[in-house]
Amino acid sequence: MEVTSKQFKHCDLVAIKGRVDSSTASKLGEALEAVAAEGRFKIVIDMAGLEYMSSAGFRSLIAAQRNCRRYNRGEVVLAMVPANINSALELAGFTSLFRVFADVTTAVGSL
Repeated sequence: MEVTSKQFKHCDLVAIKGRVDSSTASKLGEALEAVAAEGRFKIVIDMAGLEYMSSAGFRSLIAAQRNCRRYNRGEVVLAMVPANINSALELAGFTSLFRVFADVTTAVGSL
């Protein structure tokens, strides 16, 4: 798994490539925590290169969302979610927790 982060004026873009499972979810969680530690709570997660995400990866996303929404500081939005991961999000009931966008530009513009 590869996680890259890019800072914009009003939000941060975190791109995930590869597979997020129990052994790599901590790396994703650390990357999202690092963004929040800088006082930046508006995060777009680009999932275009994501092949697989386990429940451990979903927990990392939910923890980041909870941290960003605390005190109404911001939120985590998802962009370019692959169909298989979107189905898993729906099955787990997490689609109500995240706004999902078809492309990164629209997601960044929403924040």
